[in-house]
Amino acid sequence: MSLSRRHALAAGLSLLPALRNASAAESKTLKVGFQKGEGLLMSAKAIKALETALGPKGYSVEWIEFQFGPPMLEAMRVGSIDVGAVGDTPPVFAQAAHADLLYIGAELGPPQSVLLPPGSKITTLADLKGKKLAFGRGSSAHHFALLVLEKAGLRYDEIEPIYLGPADAGAAFERGSIDAWSIWEPYASLFNTRPGVRTLTTNTEIGQQYSFFLGNGPFVRANPALTSAVLEAFTTAGAYAKGHREEVAGILGTATGIAPDVWSRGLAQDPFRVLRMDDAITASQQKVADRFRALGLVPVDVKVSDIVWRASV
Repeated sequence: MSLSRRHALAAGLSLLPALRNASAAESKTLKVGFQKGEGLLMSAKAIKALETALGPKGYSVEWIEFQFGPPMLEAMRVGSIDVGAVGDTPPVFAQAAHADLLYIGAELGPPQSVLLPPGSKITTLADLKGKKLAFGRGSSAHHFALLVLEKAGLRYDEIEPIYLGPADAGAAFERGSIDAWSIWEPYASLFNTRPGVRTLTTNTEIGQQYSFFLGNGPFVRANPALTSAVLEAFTTAGAYAKGHREEVAGILGTATGIAPDVWSRGLAQDPFRVLRMDDAITASQQKVADRFRALGLVPVDVKVSDIVWRASV
């Protein structure tokens, strides 16, 4: 090989890292955390709302599944995902742990219920005193339980909290080893038509809860226009879901193994409405943080407004 050819080859090889870096820079991927029982995000995934909105901006979309909100927010904290949706409680615990996350939007929360097993003698909220009330620790059902206790005039130490995820709580409910169960859809609709099962109350009677769209702090601050486009895509998906509930029930039934007719009942009252963060929603979420702080369930004071992102584009 001639000297000139060697020089040309060496020069070409020296450019490879730069070319690889340029290629990586051009390859942009939005990483979205989702739970397969979350109707709005599953709708967005099914109709490719994000792909349609972000494709012209040079982005592809990667969907990453999580079983619960807390591990999703931990993945977001370390940058493994960029955005995701969770209930009202996991963000409080994440903020208390000093995670650099931002509230980027909200959604009117789906129905939650307190179910009673067959043979229960409970007839009023006050009858929960001294009873075993099950819910997932740090979940939106945990917060709903606190709202129920407030309505009943009961302190947290006047019930026996039983911390169980949906599968284990469902088994305990069927065995009769818990007295009541605070749970979200579709589990409420899965159980409340069984013989003898009663619904003590729902958040229709107790009070509105929100779910939230959150983003990794560094990602959101670096990409405000993209973050706004993501929220617009979620809004599009919400409108689709509201007008195609039976189709969404089928999507969720396939994803979860829970019958579509159960999902149809569970989705019947879901508003599928995406909201921008405002003072009222921030104040509502601050009350969630304050409830958990007052009980010592989070170790530090949390100021929700510190991590609220407001779109400026």
